[in-house]
Parts: sequence; structure tokens; C-alpha cells
Amino acid sequence: MLRFPVRFLRSHKLLSTRLCYSQHSEASDVFKKYPSASSFANVTSDANNSQQTQQTTESNTKDSNNTQSETHFGYKTVPEHEKQKMVHEVFRNVADKYDLMNDLMSGTMHRIWKDQMIGDHYRPQIGGTYLDVAGGTGDVAFRIAEYLKRQHLNAPNSGLTSRVIVSDINANMLEVGRQKSIELNLHKWEHHGVKLDWLEGNAEDLSETIPDRSIDGYTIAFGIRNVTHIDKAIKEAHRVLKPGGQFLCLEFSQVYPIALRQFYDWYSFNIIPKIGQVVANDHDSYQYLVESIRQFPPQERFKQMIQDAGFKNVRYTSLTFGVVALHSGIKL
Repeated sequence: MLRFPVRFLRSHKLLSTRLCYSQHSEASDVFKKYPSASSFANVTSDANNSQQTQQTTESNTKDSNNTQSETHFGYKTVPEHEKQKMVHEVFRNVADKYDLMNDLMSGTMHRIWKDQMIGDHYRPQIGGTYLDVAGGTGDVAFRIAEYLKRQHLNAPNSGLTSRVIVSDINANMLEVGRQKSIELNLHKWEHHGVKLDWLEGNAEDLSETIPDRSIDGYTIAFGIRNVTHIDKAIKEAHRVLKPGGQFLCLEFSQVYPIALRQFYDWYSFNIIPKIGQVVANDHDSYQYLVESIRQFPPQERFKQMIQDAGFKNVRYTSLTFGVVALHSGIKL
């Protein structure tokens, strides 16, 4: 089983290990920018009522902003613009111990779930480009790369190169993943036609680095619940995928046997933060992670969000009594 553990990544640069990675790897080409456009409508009012209208509009705008600017950070209500910074701080703090904590918290079950995700439900094809979002430490991306390597070994004369892009908003998490790739000698895999890249970017907006309809498959594991606007992240996945491309999301979900749910809640709130304190010297970050799981929509509601973003053939599979669910959809 893959074993793994930080330096600094330049913001919004696509850094290539080229899987022929040396200690001083060169930065790879950044995707061409595709800026989005927005339109605005001007509203005019009668001159006699202009002042009153302006005051009313300003009041309504303030009320609207106050309503829209708040979101949840675990069980806390925080200003919307602050959540991203707070989540960033959480993962900056836990990056070094992230993989170890996943093993301890789940009893290594996360490895089984990810193995089921890649291979059983996701079959990348050689020559494709595959994006793993919120994938900093590389757990899912390495599985995709390994799957592709086996395909290339079965077609040694294909002449095709497969590309796996690991995207994460947190540079510390990405650096852990890059160091793991060095320790695993993944540079050798380029000889089998598999190339690994690293991208620091926001799941809600990858437009500066990932063009429209450029990705064959999109994965995100245990990351989407941490974004500020889940709906934007799903729509962004739809934007970057090619027609026929697959969206696959592995995320904590709602445990369905009531008795098991009660035990699971007790374990989550009483044990996991304590493990975080002992192993990572960070109780609060793991308290947030537990709370964020409870705040995430249940399976059916999240399925509807994926459909609302434009995906078809949307379905999910609950694993381990619903502790996690694997959601999928196709862009037509």
C-alpha cells in the first residue's frame, strides 16, 4: 500500500513533476487563461423618487448581503468571505499528519473506499486528462496514475500520454503530495506514459488554469464539503469536463441505521478530536472536520445538487452503512 508524508508552491502555477522528477523539478506550462465575462443591467428611476429608491435599494442590498454573506464553518456561523481562510488554516495545520490521521480515524477504511472509487466505479482511459480536486496529498491521484500505468503496460505501443492533475487550494497539502511522489519514485511512471502535475487552485473557480471541456474525468474525495459554495464547485466540475466526461465524488454521508448513527456520532465527537489532539496536537481542526461532516447534505439532497449543475445519469452508492457515499454523474 502506498505510504507517504512540505515546500512552497507558487500560487496558480501548474507545477510538473514530469514523473521524471528531480529534486529541482521545473514548472510545467500553465493552462491558457479563459477569463469569464459578466454582464450588468442599469436600472433607472423616476427623478422625483430617485432618492427614496436609492435609499431603499441600499437598505435591501445591505440586508441581502448580510443574508448571503454568512455560512457555516462546522457548527459555527461565520462571514462567507472568512470561511475559505479558516478552512485553509485547518489543512495547513494538519497537512503533515493528514494521511496518518485518516488511517487512525477510519481504521484504514478510507483506503478501501478509495480503492473502490478507482477501478470499480472509475476507469480512466490511456491518453486522457484526469483532474483530482482537493487531492493535495495524492491518495486518489496516485491510484488513478497506477490504474493508467497498468493500461499503458497492456498497450506499450500506443504512443499516448495520460495526464493526472492534482489540484488543491492549500500549498502545504500539495507539497506533502509532491514529496510522497518523490519517495515513491513516480518519475519512473512517465516512461509508461503517465504524467503527474500539481495545481494550486480553488475548486469553485479553476477558469484561469483549466479550460472549458478539457478534462476527461473529475474526482474529488472528502473535499467538497469544505468549499464555501458547493454548488459552484459542482458547476465548475461540469464546465471543465468534456462531453462524456465523468464526475465522481467520494464524501462522508448520512449513516442510515439509527443505532449505528448514534454510535458513529458518539465516536466522531468524543474520540476523533482527542486523536487529533494526541497525534497532530490539534483538537480544534478535527472538531471542525467532524462538524463539517454533519453539515454536509444527505445522499438524496446532494444527488439533486449534482443534477442541478447539469449532470445526467446521476447516482450514488452508500458504503459502510452510509458512512460515506460515492456519487457519480456524466456530462452529456
